[in-house]
Amino acid sequence: MQAGARHAVAVEVIEDAFHKAAANLPALTPQDRITLLLGESTCLHIAPRADVCVAEIIGSLAGAEGAAAVLADARSRHLEPGGLVIPHRAVTLAAAVRLSDLLPEQPVAFAEASLPYLQSIFDWHRGPFDVRLRVENPSADALLSEGAPVEVLDFNGDLRTEQRTATRLVVTRPGRMDGVLTWLNLWCLPDEEPLDALHMKTNWATIYLPLFDSPVPVAPGDILELSFAASLSDDGVHPDYQLDAVLRTADGQQHHGSLESPHHGGAFRARAIYRALFPAR
Repeated sequence: MQAGARHAVAVEVIEDAFHKAAANLPALTPQDRITLLLGESTCLHIAPRADVCVAEIIGSLAGAEGAAAVLADARSRHLEPGGLVIPHRAVTLAAAVRLSDLLPEQPVAFAEASLPYLQSIFDWHRGPFDVRLRVENPSADALLSEGAPVEVLDFNGDLRTEQRTATRLVVTRPGRMDGVLTWLNLWCLPDEEPLDALHMKTNWATIYLPLFDSPVPVAPGDILELSFAASLSDDGVHPDYQLDAVLRTADGQQHHGSLESPHHGGAFRARAIYRALFPAR
């Protein structure tokens, strides 16, 4: 309201957060300029249509929280023609890495503080599965290639709820690789410099996605051809991700890797890294 809006409609899906927000409304003046709704925006009817939609449903993988489907629906049903979505654009970038290089002088293991949260995720999904691996404060010096976009969400342009990109990553320094590191670039407005989750301190994580069970030696000029697909899961909102990769080295060898990373459920201990993180009892 301080930015000059005549009226604001706030939508909250988490019931506890909704009640906390409702408790704070009496302290705001004037209260009648704010409408607070409980539920999913995709299931609500909001009238009149708005001029601006502000959303914070961007994931560490840009579309992981369902931003494409939710904001495509908002543009169709809740915004006036020509209405503005903020943020303007979200992009997931990827670069070739070896996981252990991202954690110098540290074991590859879950942080102790994360274990209760991990257990709550498993409880929510009624069983364990191969979760996406968040890496805290990775060194950009560990990257074996430049970063390149693999997922692009243009919230005020051609916003696709499903997409597949083909990306060619060129190795820039010698090392060993077993996967890719992904991170978020986020533009609130089109002419601003983007937030960069790898090089700035943010609330978004960098995510390591394994491709090869054993690290493969690489040299400058080697090519990682990466296919990155996002398709809507069975809930029609959140994407399942599929990665397919071919690493072509200078000696003529080809190394094939792939990863399925669904929004919910999926395999457990399917890859070597997960068998190491979740040893059999």
